[in-house]
Amino acid sequence: MRFLLSFLDLKQCNFLRSRKIFFKARLLTAWYLLASACLLTGCRGNASSSTPGVTPNTIRLGSVLVLQGQDEALGNGMRLGLESALVGEKVQGRSLEITFKNDYYEPASARKATEELLEAQDIFIALGNVGTPTAQVTLPILAQQNIPAVGFFTGAKLLREDARGPIVNYRAGYGQEIAAVVEMAIAAGVTPAEICAYVQNDGYGLDALENLKQILTKLGASQDIIKRYEKILSSNGDRNNLGPVGVYTRNTPYSRPGYDSLKKWESEGGVDCKLVITAATYRNLSYFVGMARSEGENWLISALSFTGADELRWDLEEYNLLDGVILTQVVPLLSANLPIVEEAKTALKEEFGVISLEGYVLGKMLLKIMRNVPGEITRENFLAEVSQSKFDLGGITIDFTDGDNQGSDLVIVCKLTSEGFSAMSLADFTSILQ
Repeated sequence: MRFLLSFLDLKQCNFLRSRKIFFKARLLTAWYLLASACLLTGCRGNASSSTPGVTPNTIRLGSVLVLQGQDEALGNGMRLGLESALVGEKVQGRSLEITFKNDYYEPASARKATEELLEAQDIFIALGNVGTPTAQVTLPILAQQNIPAVGFFTGAKLLREDARGPIVNYRAGYGQEIAAVVEMAIAAGVTPAEICAYVQNDGYGLDALENLKQILTKLGASQDIIKRYEKILSSNGDRNNLGPVGVYTRNTPYSRPGYDSLKKWESEGGVDCKLVITAATYRNLSYFVGMARSEGENWLISALSFTGADELRWDLEEYNLLDGVILTQVVPLLSANLPIVEEAKTALKEEFGVISLEGYVLGKMLLKIMRNVPGEITRENFLAEVSQSKFDLGGITIDFTDGDNQGSDLVIVCKLTSEGFSAMSLADFTSILQ
């Protein structure tokens, strides 16, 4: 977690080292539980007859994600990337078959879709599900059946520090993304008191707030501010007007209440929000940016990778709102001269974008690990292979041997331009603030 290291003293570094050991133990525990279950049921026999989702000719994968609705581009981008990476490929002579089910980015729909998927057929793993609030309800279902959750499109702690069940992540966590932006902001002269937040009022937004609170605590933010965050995090229902945070309701365009909450904080706290950390999706965030700019706010607005980079840029570009908006990415820039990027660009053609690239990277990461599995394709063999996997994936370092369940720590702070995205330097960041 290289972006966090500048905030930590030696004692805290030792804590991180201990946590890596804890992660390693947890991943090995998941492998052990699966292995124990298989010893009882004879999993070490013929994989085609005893491993769920594996037949003599096919390995079945399942994905529950948002394919329709306000934020459908998130799920469809992931689907396109996975299909381009995996369709037509084989592992040990077996074709890979992926079933996608829509959940509208709503927990109740996600639960129903997952149950329907598992009732209709066995799957070897769940792959590329989208979102934190939906993962909160689907992960327990998967864990109950010992189905590995692989490459979910979320950076939440729920799948990292707080992981339950066999979980394998590709992407960096939200804490790393937020730390990268805050580190740059502090270096550019922003104080902890000048950092505010606008988030989705659910598990996604709350995870971002928890990470931000921890970072601000390490930076020495005032106890009043920290207590405000704690109150917001422990509250239920509407969390507006409680501190330096504005919230909005998932799958809605309504950004005014969250904006008003930030303005109230500025007025009562006597401090301006120079940086607004957001945990939103592209459609609502574009409304929020539009409202802030129409009201004359010059806030620097930072978006997480989950937001939907391409869609956000298109929405903002339509109304000339690109200035003062930055975004963190967990995949290489689309313009990067890397083999995996060029490969994805060729495969995806006109569908090539930030999210579809992540889906493609995830698919190729999975494919390489599965092909490296010695012996039969079983879940316990797959997880054992994950725990010892370290390789270069066309220019992206994948490493599960450092003690956690996350393959990549890549975080790039980007500025939005009409041509796309470019990596930001500290000088760029400072210039935007002026």
